[in-house]
Amino acid sequence: MDVIALIIISFFGYIIAYNTYGKFLARKIFKISHAEDVPSKVCEDGIDFVPTKKAIIFGHHYTSIAGTGPIVGPAIGIIWGWVPAMIWIFFGSIVIGAVHDFGALIISMRNQGKSVSEIAAQYISPNIRYIFFLIVFFELLIVISVFGVIIAIIFSLFPTSVLPVWLQIPIAVMLGKAVYKKGANVTYATVISVCFMYISMVAGSYVPFTIPDILWIPATGLWTIILLVYVFFASTLPVTNLLQPRDYINAWQLFIVMGFLFIGACVSGFTTEICIVAPSFRLKPPGAPPIWPFLCMTIVCGAISGFHSLVSSGTSSKQIARPQDALFVGYGAMLLEAALATLVIVAVAAGIGLKYSTNEGNILTGVTAWDAHYASWISSFGLGSKIKAVVIGSSNMMRSIGIPERIGIVIMGVFIASFAGTTLDSATRIQRYVISELFTNTKLNFLTNRFTATAVAVISAAILAFTTGVDGKGALELWPVFGGVNQILAALTLIVLTLYLKKKGGFIYLFTAIPCIFMIIMTVWGIFLNEMTFLKDENWLLVFINGLIFSLSLCLIGESFGVFFGFNNGKISKT
Repeated sequence: MDVIALIIISFFGYIIAYNTYGKFLARKIFKISHAEDVPSKVCEDGIDFVPTKKAIIFGHHYTSIAGTGPIVGPAIGIIWGWVPAMIWIFFGSIVIGAVHDFGALIISMRNQGKSVSEIAAQYISPNIRYIFFLIVFFELLIVISVFGVIIAIIFSLFPTSVLPVWLQIPIAVMLGKAVYKKGANVTYATVISVCFMYISMVAGSYVPFTIPDILWIPATGLWTIILLVYVFFASTLPVTNLLQPRDYINAWQLFIVMGFLFIGACVSGFTTEICIVAPSFRLKPPGAPPIWPFLCMTIVCGAISGFHSLVSSGTSSKQIARPQDALFVGYGAMLLEAALATLVIVAVAAGIGLKYSTNEGNILTGVTAWDAHYASWISSFGLGSKIKAVVIGSSNMMRSIGIPERIGIVIMGVFIASFAGTTLDSATRIQRYVISELFTNTKLNFLTNRFTATAVAVISAAILAFTTGVDGKGALELWPVFGGVNQILAALTLIVLTLYLKKKGGFIYLFTAIPCIFMIIMTVWGIFLNEMTFLKDENWLLVFINGLIFSLSLCLIGESFGVFFGFNNGKISKT
């Protein structure tokens, strides 16, 4: 019953927060007006700026911000105990993460759909434009190159997911054509598409696919190349051709998976088969860094993530058809992501206790099963370990409602790979926007072309991916600094929102300033501790990269404080 109580209380909390705090922010803080112009209509071009129905843009936005973040983050963050993990996910998402996402969406919609990088120069100071762009470019560079490897690893772990993931592409293309070209009913088209998607999953369970090494290039390297070629074309196509419909059906995949997990947890809970076996608090697990500030830098997408601001101001702001849709898309999607993170906590805190197979073939249950997987920070760290915990726990819960373990594993494998794919697609497209904005009004104007800018985004990611060899895992060398980069971007976005609201007058800026101060403290503290660790390990590459990000962030924070307190002449728009 403890599992059911946790799910019901947290889910009702998210619903109440949306209908109270979320609507308060929309009406009283950001003051959304139905009469506002939206970039999707003012700048409509049929490629990037496209007015989109609320349900479809919600699906795109949600699957883009989610990726594997709310899956792998909670799966490792629970090592400090399920209670601190849930506290951070629940309260962090409501008062920090959702405010961050919603605010970034609104401020971009009121600035012609520009990215947060361009807006930062406008609201803080033109002097920091290139610094902010550099931080954003570096984050997206890591995301694009790493997520290609992540999907390759998932294909290796779950070969039965390969066929269904790739079949999603023609299914999405047909859905987009049916809705936008043929005027098909969205509901009927959705049902048919989702049915085809699940038929492909059943087929995939019988047709596992593995790719052989070719010309001394291992499977991970080959998949990385294939995926980067794919995202080049996917990111230059009009959003209605592939990006929107694929993200939309993936959103429905999420709803169905969440339904399976919720019902599975309830059925197991009422039969007393499932209970939380993870410790409530485990503040000093062997080998782990301190819970503060690293809980906030480990569980990111389930609570707050700087990458979300890039999606809000990169793609979603260009597709919102009505100003009032922004609350549902910006604030609502973040809370739904927190709901997913909650179910992941349940899977790894309770579901894993139903059945766990060790590498030696032993079957464990209960607390023994949890301890076997989370014995130490090292044993539970790494992508494969985190995904394994989620897949095992989830398939165990789905088995209680009659879904065979084999099918459950395929469903979860496809689910995780698909979400990673949508993040890869969106990150590449956003990187193209960033490059185009950066070189606008310069002598390198040819880089604003969508094909050229996308080529720069893909080639730079490929260079990073293959710097350490043909396995395509080069970007993983920089992954230890990603948490700091991602969360400092969230803090910087909150700074921009605070300056924007301060210009409006009164004390409404406190609703972003307080979360902003918290994120600055946690992230600067975490980046500093990371720098000390990298120095101790004599990892000079990470010392340099982390130190550079640390220095650039302090410059931006200092410049922002100067604008806030009127110490300099930062130019802030009145928009």
